[in-house]
This record gives sequence, C-alpha cells and structure tokens, in this order.
Amino acid sequence: MPVITFLPSPWLQDIVALFITFAAALLWLRLTDILARRKIVSRHLSRKLIHIGTGPIFVLCWLLFSGASQSRWLAALVPTVITLQFALIGLGVLKDEGAVQAMSRSGNRRELLYGPLQYGVVFVLATLLFWVESPVGIVVLMILCGGDGLADVIGRRFGRARLPLNPNKSWAGSITMLLAGFGLAMVYLGLFITAGVFDFSLASAVIPVLIICLAATVVEAVSGADTDNVTISVTALGVAWLLIDGLGVWHVPFLG
Repeated sequence: MPVITFLPSPWLQDIVALFITFAAALLWLRLTDILARRKIVSRHLSRKLIHIGTGPIFVLCWLLFSGASQSRWLAALVPTVITLQFALIGLGVLKDEGAVQAMSRSGNRRELLYGPLQYGVVFVLATLLFWVESPVGIVVLMILCGGDGLADVIGRRFGRARLPLNPNKSWAGSITMLLAGFGLAMVYLGLFITAGVFDFSLASAVIPVLIICLAATVVEAVSGADTDNVTISVTALGVAWLLIDGLGVWHVPFLG
C-alpha cells in the first residue's frame, strides 16, 4: 500500500478514494432500487443483488486508498453511513420506499433492522479490524457476499433436494455457498496478492480458505434467515483464528 498513487497527499488521495467508493456503492444500491421498483427483478432477487454486489465493489475500492493510518477509518465511513441509513429507514425516521422494496422480503421497513443492518455492521467491523493488514477480513466478506448471497438464489431455483437438518435449506444452496464463497475469496486474495498488498502465495491460502468456507457452509445450513449474516461471519472468524493463532497452520496475521 498504496497500490495506486494518484495524488501527492495521502489524505487527499484517501478523501478522493472515499468519494469514489461512496459513489460506486450508492450507484449499485440505486440501480437495484430502480430494478425492484420497476419490477424488472423480484424483490427477493434485488435483495440478493445488493447482498452479492455491494461488498465486492466496496472491497475492490480499498485498492484506491493510500494505506496511511487514516485509510481504514475513512473507508469504514462508507458502510457506516449506509448502515445508519438502513437503520433510520427501518425505524421509520427516513422514508425511502425504493430501499424498502429492494431490501425487504415482504415490503415491511422493519426488515432492514435485521439482515441488512447486520450485513452493514459486519462490513464496518471487518474494515476496521482487518483492513489490508490481514486477509481474514476479505475472506469473511467474500464468503458472506458470494457464498451466502448466491446460495439463496441458486437454492430457490434448483433446490429440490432439501437438507435433512433444515428443510428450509437445500443441497444446491449449500454446495453453491461453499463453491461461490471459496471462489470469490480466492479471486480477491489473488487480486490483492498481485497488487502487492499481501506477500503470501495464493497456493498457501487454498486449504485454510477451504476449511473456513466449509465451516461457514455448515453453519449457514442450520442458521435462520435473520441471523445468518452474523453466524456465518462469527464462524468464519473463529475458524480463521484457530488456523492462524490457535494451530499456527496458516502463516498470516489474524488482526490488522
């Protein structure tokens, strides 16, 4: 860090990066709002598009920041502000019918106080605690976005065979959770390694990331719809800590 130096002042670069990140995230949110409001996509699919797309866009923008001490705090403002907006809409303080239609299952604004709010809090904490000093935050966020997000989409479409422990979940969804979470996590680790942010080999991350994804997949399979953002993230963090600090088999820092 920095990967891209486009301004002489780290503070100025971080402020510009902050505005770019805000613009990219809000553009994606507004696009899904429009698609849902015009009924181009279903309310359920719009929720999942937000779930799947917002995180990777946000994390990709980390590469624009200078890497100075203030960088993670400024980057964390993006999910903080968006999460606060979710909370205010869910509480009825702000009126945004487009957001409610795009992010709720039933059109009830209070649903934003559960999944979307938890999703945002996870992003804030992952940014502040791990940033680009540890790969753990990126792995957890990509499992949450790619794995959990796509699992529901594929599970609803192809999930005829149900899991014995949870008839609300399917084998298709769980397999998608594992493969998509692992795939997206590895793609992003590869991107950050190529950019010179991380100095470990991608091959050394394959087994640890696969183990983390397996654990998260098992937990997702038995979690409720309103709590899985938290349970998946906590499980992934716990297994990552065990592999890094507990057993010492993945030689990367745990915290940033």
